[in-house]
Order: sequence, then structure tokens, then C-alpha cells
Amino acid sequence: MAKHGKRYIDAQKKAPAGPVSLEEAVAFVKANPGAKFDETVDVSMRLGVDIKKSDQTVRGTVNLPNGTGKNVRVIVFAAGSHADEAKAAGADEVGYEELIEKVKNGWTDFDVAIATADAMKEVRKIARVLGPRGLMPNPKTGTVTDDTAAAVKAAKGGKVDFRMDRTGNVCVVCGKRSFEADKLAENIKTVIGAVKAERPAGAKGNFIRSLTLSSTMGVGVGVLIKAEEGE
Repeated sequence: MAKHGKRYIDAQKKAPAGPVSLEEAVAFVKANPGAKFDETVDVSMRLGVDIKKSDQTVRGTVNLPNGTGKNVRVIVFAAGSHADEAKAAGADEVGYEELIEKVKNGWTDFDVAIATADAMKEVRKIARVLGPRGLMPNPKTGTVTDDTAAAVKAAKGGKVDFRMDRTGNVCVVCGKRSFEADKLAENIKTVIGAVKAERPAGAKGNFIRSLTLSSTMGVGVGVLIKAEEGE
């Protein structure tokens, strides 16, 4: 069992005994840091889906209105004018065969990978490097596109991908602890709405069964679902 430091233990003693409103949860997370650095704030949801059914997988993207607060490193697999557009939009690295070879050799110092449709034939050859790290470009998340400039700007401006894990849970980045409370709350509500929009047709009962807000190394706080999600 992991040992927690004094900062965490002190916050745990002050944590609400049960779920609270979103505003109260945000206030607690902001007032009780788990570390000295500016922690990322995540919202975790347990979903009411049948994990044994492939048609009940939940996956999507969301554009946070107030950004993630993170410097997102973006690479683009492209050539010609698409490569030029990606560079102009602020991509951290752009290339085709040489960039594929670099990643093939183990380089993964980036957060988002984008590829044009033509480049995907070669990019698929490094799927075993990108896939396990959640970095494989995918049309469903808008990272396989010929509009490379728009994709780069979206990735750097607050676009976040989310995907249900094998146990039926989703964890989504929603900002930094230093964000103003109202902006953090707005991001969280946007995330909840985006996850709800991906509800599988076969899901029964309450879709979001539980919702927890926490910082990187902080104590998790349950959020009242009925008050915030409308179920």
C-alpha cells in the first residue's frame, strides 16, 4: 500500500464524508493541494455500461473552454503543403518518413500525434509504439485529417481525448488547480456533457454512476451527480 505524506493526510481529514456540489468540490481541491507544483485536476467517472459488450465502449473528444493549462507538445506526420500549414500553426515537430523512423526508434516525447490521411499508411507501421501510449492518430478524435492547421490549434488550445478503460471508468483532464474556480467548474461541466453525449444506445439506468474530482496528488472528492449531471 502506498504511503501518503502529511499534506495528503491533513487534506484527507478535512475531506467531505460524502458527495458535495461541484462548487464545493472545486473549492476543496483548490484549497487542499497535494503537492507544491501546480497540479492537474482530473474528473473521474464510473459509467453504467456493460463492459462485456463492444458496442458500449465510450470514446470521444472535448474542447475545454478555458484550456488545459498545459503546454501540449504536438507532432504532425505530413508532407508538402500540409506540413507547412502544421508548422505555421505551431506544431512542435513536423515530418514524414524521417519522423516515423524517429518514433519507431522509441522517441515519444510528445502529447498528441496528428497525421494526414495519406501519411496513415506509413504511420500504421509504428502502431505498436503509439498505440499502447494512447498516441495513435484516429479519425474519431480528429487527429487523422488533412486540415493539419486546425488540428494543431485544437490540440494546443484545449482539446482533450477521453476513452473508457476496461473497467468502465473514464478519467479526463479538466484544467489546473491554479485556475479560477468558475473556469475550472465550466471546464468540468463541459467534460461531463461531452461524456454524456457519447452514451451508448444500449446503456441502461443512470449513465454516470459516480463522479470524483481530484488533483494530481490530492484527495479525491465525490460530486453530487443529480445536482450536476441532471440524472
